[in-house]
Amino acid sequence: MTDSAKQYTDFYAQAGKLIGERSCEVMNAQRQAALQTFEALQFPTRKVERYKYTDVAADFAPNYGIALTPLQVKNLPFCHRISEAPIDITPYYNQLADKQDAVVALNTLLGVDALVIYVPRNTKVQHPIQISNVLKGEQDTMVNRRILIIMEDCAEADVIITDRAVDQTHFLTNQVVEVFAGDGSHLNLYEVEETHLLCTRYSSVFIRQGRDSQVRHTSFTLFNGHTRNRLDVALQGEGSEVVLNGCVIADKMQRVDNNTLIDHQVSHCQSNELYKYVLDDNAVGAFAGRILVREGAQKTISNETNANLCATSSARMYTQPMLEIYADDVKCSHGSTVGQISDAALFYMRQRGIPEQEARLLLKSAFITEVIEAIPLEALKDRLHLLVDKRLRGELSKCEGCKLCK
Repeated sequence: MTDSAKQYTDFYAQAGKLIGERSCEVMNAQRQAALQTFEALQFPTRKVERYKYTDVAADFAPNYGIALTPLQVKNLPFCHRISEAPIDITPYYNQLADKQDAVVALNTLLGVDALVIYVPRNTKVQHPIQISNVLKGEQDTMVNRRILIIMEDCAEADVIITDRAVDQTHFLTNQVVEVFAGDGSHLNLYEVEETHLLCTRYSSVFIRQGRDSQVRHTSFTLFNGHTRNRLDVALQGEGSEVVLNGCVIADKMQRVDNNTLIDHQVSHCQSNELYKYVLDDNAVGAFAGRILVREGAQKTISNETNANLCATSSARMYTQPMLEIYADDVKCSHGSTVGQISDAALFYMRQRGIPEQEARLLLKSAFITEVIEAIPLEALKDRLHLLVDKRLRGELSKCEGCKLCK
């Protein structure tokens, strides 16, 4: 076993009893299998297709302290600690997560608590549910975060997950989200990261959709260190629809890897996917999106686009859109582009008195606008327009409470 992986099995050997005492039976019941998976697989190398653009062992190698504090959930409607959920969680917890992924297995092994968002049948949540994760601490810290979203039939909700870090400390976040979207349910799920250069974030989201359900997942990586997002969607009910949108702004030595899978398992389903990257300085971006249309999934409609803007010659983008089709009556398309700022557009704006730096900023902002404007939640749309403008002007790294620039 590599040293990078062994430190975690050694930690569990020492702290496993404490983890079990602070957790609950439904989570503890999954740990032994997770341990066996992690010991057998260890961290994936770049030879593993879905991790070819990320050095996982290097990201998990530092000696982090591991947070073992249970969640504090107060006055947050529809949200519960897993041990206090109003329904039996056993049929849901760890049922969608990939049990052959060592990163996911590590989360299952070390997680102490989980947040459950439960929306009962025929319930429409009137206001967005916002989960704000703020990383603070004087020691380098690893956080294993688990979120379970259960949307019963015809339930509707907006869920916003935000990540911020306010201390000049190395943080490693390993997050797993499982989403059960029942028949006729509607879910808008948003993830917004605005951490800092010392942060590493791994997020694995697994979504299962029932008949006539609609799910929209939107991801914004606005400021970070190293980020690796995995998103798997299984369309298991006829008439279901999913929209996956993503936006990445990266510069300096930042790295962002988005890896998605949309699995069309039945007929008459639709998926649309759009990811846009703006890369500057020596930033590295990666996008791998696979659309799988299984045998019998007739009348599938699927569109996938990855568009990328490299503002410098030293920025790097790796893009791999994929279609795998085993049905003959489908309408599917995919494509990707990688380009630089248009000299003609830049010349046009400068001829009209706009300084070059401002013109470049406006062109970058316009490139991203399509993703923001697709958001149906007006307040969040306005907020993201503001955050993107601040990010492109270099102001997010100077946010209130942050010590990095002081």
